[in-house]
Amino acid sequence: MRDHCENKKLLMKIYKRLYKVYGPQEWWPGDTPLEMIVGAILTQNTAWTNVEKAIRNLKKSRLLSSPSDLKRIKAGRLAALIRPAGYYNIKAKRLKSFINFLSSKYSLSLKKLSRENTGRLRQELLTVNGIGPETCDSILLYAFNRPIFVVDAYTQRILTRHRVLKENEGYDAVQKMFMEALPENSGLFNEYHALIVRTGKEFCKKAPKCDSCPLKGKDFYSTNKRSF
Repeated sequence: MRDHCENKKLLMKIYKRLYKVYGPQEWWPGDTPLEMIVGAILTQNTAWTNVEKAIRNLKKSRLLSSPSDLKRIKAGRLAALIRPAGYYNIKAKRLKSFINFLSSKYSLSLKKLSRENTGRLRQELLTVNGIGPETCDSILLYAFNRPIFVVDAYTQRILTRHRVLKENEGYDAVQKMFMEALPENSGLFNEYHALIVRTGKEFCKKAPKCDSCPLKGKDFYSTNKRSF
């Protein structure tokens, strides 16, 4: 119990520090739930700047107005448009898999999909080819405003270096830690994840810049021997 309380306080302290330094991040970039879903799939294994180029191509071709637009387009043409995002043939198939799922179960209606409870919605999204836990939870949090915490490589790296996590802690365990420690609030989860990503990109790289990191100092390190 003592370890749980200590880490709970530390996670909130980290959040408050990052928010004070960076302010609100206003994530996820996207005008509609469909655009956010497409962005979540395209951002796998690539930088967001590349995803933005692909999104612009799709918008110019008027393919993000409704899911039916993506349903009609041929996979080869779709792959060409999203080429800047990398792995374009694979990602075109993944986008098509999502659209086919939406078509077969929800008549291409994101509104119908959004009516599902969070547990069932998560379970169903994870059955779609190419949608793993991180992509699924990004869709849930950002496109559907569900209070579920997104765990990514930056989360793992930062909290391992700050001794909150053990090496190679599993996705589900890390997510559970956050969701038990923090108030169940989609806005908080949104901001926290965005702040972690920014800190990871700017400071907690593979070769970390600890001296200038906003989380430097013993106040942001766990004294526990292991995670929750």
